Parts: sequence; structure tokens; C-alpha cells
Amino acid sequence: MDDDISFEIRPGTGDDLFAIAGVLVDTWRSAFRGLLPDDFLDGMSREEQAVRHARRMGSPGVCYLVAVEPSTGEIIGFVNFGPGRGTAPDNIHEIYALYVRAEHQRSGIGTALVGLAARHCAEKGAKSLFAWVLSGNPNRKFYERLGAKAVETASIWLDDRHYEQVAYLWEDMASLLQH
Repeated sequence: MDDDISFEIRPGTGDDLFAIAGVLVDTWRSAFRGLLPDDFLDGMSREEQAVRHARRMGSPGVCYLVAVEPSTGEIIGFVNFGPGRGTAPDNIHEIYALYVRAEHQRSGIGTALVGLAARHCAEKGAKSLFAWVLSGNPNRKFYERLGAKAVETASIWLDDRHYEQVAYLWEDMASLLQH
């Protein structure tokens, strides 16, 4: 962990959408190269991701938090979260996306983002929190270090190909809130 990095976390807004999209695209390209096809990763666009996240940001109960490098104002990570999708009960919330630029990983940003998201979800009545993660994601251990347990698998289709994903669950958020 790089103890010299400083960051601030604040709510994400519509003005942040293009920067959020940039973090997502750049992180996917660095984390999933070799796992997902190069043409898929290279074809991802900030514009399309910004539009996608604008729709998500406008959904009821959905929140964004961004990590900002204070000296430059650059968004270096984000988390978005809210009510569980699909058939999840009302008291289970979901982290939809969590990304930190590669050069800022292992600096406490991801842990801080997850902790604040969990606190917000608990304030909204959530008892549990989960996140879907690609099975081949090289950062899966991050969720395990924070106490999440792999509880379910499902398929996701990307670029007309099937990939397995794993649901990580913090059944009791009290332990997560202590991180």
C-alpha cells in the first residue's frame, strides 16, 4: 500500500460522468486485458459509458461516490451502488461498479469507497451488501479481504461471449462497517 497517496471522497454528480467513464474504461483495459478480447476492450468508449452511467445515475436510490486526487481534482476511482437488482430483497443492496485507476490501487481508496457505500446503504435500511465480479477478475481477493463471501455464480454476456461472474456477499454489514 502506498501511504503517501492522499484522496478525498465526495458524492458523484452529472458533471463527473465523463471522468467516471474514463476511470471505468481505463480500468477495464488494464485489469481485463487477456481475459476479455482486445477488440472489445479497445472498442469501449468513454462517451458510451458516460451515457450508460447517466441513465444509472438517474435511477431511484442509486448513488455515486468519487475519489478525487486533491492537488489536481482528477477522479481516480468511483463506486456506485443502491438497491439490489433483480429479485434481491429490499434489505439487500448492491455495489454495481467499483473501479480505481491501476496506479492508485492498493492505496486504501477501494476500501474507503466500499466502506462509505456500505454506511450509506445501512442508513437506507440495508442489512446485506453484494457485488457481482467477473470470475477471472484479478482483483477478486479485494472483496475477500474485506470479508465478502462468494455465494453465487451466474453468466454474463459481453461482446456475444459468455463469461462467468461471482456474487460476493457481505451478509452482515456490521463487520464491513468496521473496516
